Amino acid sequence: MKIYMVGGAVRDRLLGLPVQDHDWVVVGATPEQMVAGGFVPVGKDFPVFLHPQTHEEYALARTERKSGRGYKGFTVLASPEVTLEEDLARRDLTINAIAACAGWEPAGSPKGTENALIDPFHGQADLRARVLRHVTDAFREDPVRILRLARFAARFHDFAIAPETMALMREMVADGEADHLVPERVWQELARGLMEAHPERMFEVLRACGALAVVLPEVERLWGVPQSAEHHPEVDTGLHLMLVLQQAARLGASLPVRYACLTHDLGKGTTAADVLPRHIGHEGRSQRLEAQLAERLRVPNDCHELAQVVAREHGNIHRSGELGAAALVRLLIRCDALRKPARFADVLLACECDARGRAGLQERPYPPRQRLPGVLAAAQGVDTAAIAQAAQARGAKGEAIGKAVEQARVQAVAAWLAGPDAASQNS
Repeated sequence: MKIYMVGGAVRDRLLGLPVQDHDWVVVGATPEQMVAGGFVPVGKDFPVFLHPQTHEEYALARTERKSGRGYKGFTVLASPEVTLEEDLARRDLTINAIAACAGWEPAGSPKGTENALIDPFHGQADLRARVLRHVTDAFREDPVRILRLARFAARFHDFAIAPETMALMREMVADGEADHLVPERVWQELARGLMEAHPERMFEVLRACGALAVVLPEVERLWGVPQSAEHHPEVDTGLHLMLVLQQAARLGASLPVRYACLTHDLGKGTTAADVLPRHIGHEGRSQRLEAQLAERLRVPNDCHELAQVVAREHGNIHRSGELGAAALVRLLIRCDALRKPARFADVLLACECDARGRAGLQERPYPPRQRLPGVLAAAQGVDTAAIAQAAQARGAKGEAIGKAVEQARVQAVAAWLAGPDAASQNS
């Protein structure tokens, strides 16, 4: 039995990056031997075990043979006869197909042992050349690898994609492999890609190989759709989306915010050609398209709910400086800001990303994100219990009590707008 460190842990050590998880491959062992050694089996489709102390994953060396369409269309062979090189050959990218003997440390470290690396597919050379390249033609057998490569492009944004790898991905899309991606895997890779340092690059790669039109047609449609140059110097809606995602990463936004940024303008892809570059009513269309996308990919509720508010209200929030107290209170109510102030803060961050995601306007201030929390605080400061009691004493019931509370909030917001705090946040 021989044990090797593989995959991302080796890659990231060679790049000088922090290592989050270690994966190990075991050559020359049987499942029975692993269990006898105290390892806990967890793999359903192939033999994977958890180390009894570290709980890190140890997988038996295996090969795969295509037996059907999609992510699960494989027959797996794991046996003591499978070699390390055979196991590495089934991996996706050369930079992920480097193995290291146990105890290996990169050259230059105090215990550097560079000769302990096994690199049959020249992954180290591709790391130095900053290239993402598939290992073998077996890459075409798993469409998830298209998504994974796009995600790696978002993480390693200065890496180029080997021309032959891009050509292979285009062939896979043309052959219909991307049609068989399961929703859970699409969302998993999409979510991880959105959280990378350059999430926009994931979508650029998916678009370049044709996969974006298959997995996210609502997003693909945005390219080539013009917007008013007065508000969008970049004009193209797809380019605007890429700039918005750049801002989301730059501002350290959470996954729900980044997803809301991705979907906030989906409706512009369905605007009638004869009214372009205007997009009247795109907010409602964006909501409906996001809801369809969220159902199809089984998007988590926190992402979906935030995206709905941002899609519907981002234009109103951009123009909120023009609104009076009553309209501002109605805006807070529609955003459910009084009950969910933390989510409202996320809404404002997504709107700031949208406002700054425009060519040449990335550094401009965004007053609504400074001003509206003050408006919300003023509305929250109303003693609703006292207002309700006074209304009841006057004989008010049900909706009338709610109207009294809302009017009190309008008065509180109006007072705040007239005060010095509002003036300073508008400057």
